[in-house]
Amino acid sequence: MSKSSERMVKRFGLPFRIAHWLTAFSFLMLYVTALPMYTEFFDWLWPILGGPANARFLHRVFGVTFMVPFFFMILTDPKALFHWLKSCLTWKKHDFQFLLAFPFEFFGKHKNYPKQDFYNAGEKVNSLLQIVAAIGIMGSGIIIWNTSWFPNWLVDIGYPIHAICVGLAAAVVVAHAYLGTFAPDGKAALGGMVKGKVPEEWAKRHHGRWVDELEKAEANKKKGA
Repeated sequence: MSKSSERMVKRFGLPFRIAHWLTAFSFLMLYVTALPMYTEFFDWLWPILGGPANARFLHRVFGVTFMVPFFFMILTDPKALFHWLKSCLTWKKHDFQFLLAFPFEFFGKHKNYPKQDFYNAGEKVNSLLQIVAAIGIMGSGIIIWNTSWFPNWLVDIGYPIHAICVGLAAAVVVAHAYLGTFAPDGKAALGGMVKGKVPEEWAKRHHGRWVDELEKAEANKKKGA
């Protein structure tokens, strides 16, 4: 079957995609603006960022935009947001079986595993780690931003917590970006977050239970027509 004739299925709506890319852009800019604050190796970024004062200002601006997607989703597509959150917290036997086979999948050696839901177990792990890291980054970031509002002991632990959570988020982002771009089938996954649709065959391989639900709903719709 040629690519042009591949059947496509809708995966992500526009609000979810906007929230995803705004989060990704905000995190990238937070990371870049913070680099010269952590090590002299990146002092060459100061002129590009407009100097230390402007870099700190930009860091705070992107700290705010990093928080925006959650509220944006609540206003525009709460159903998709809460479906994502519920999926992350719902674990069944097929999810754990997927994790056992995931190392093979990560390195491009597709291994048979039970059909997965709309979010497979790997995406659930990624989401949970990102949620934990994001909460840590935002919470500690607020403390660091307004040190006079908080007791000294809280400020003292705010800095290491911020650094640890950034490190965790960066590691997860790298793995997520690899799987969504360069890994086998990554291009199709990326298409879902760019255009909102993915090839049906790809969906069957990676999210078989979800495709079964779509087909069942389509069959019931035809019966009722």
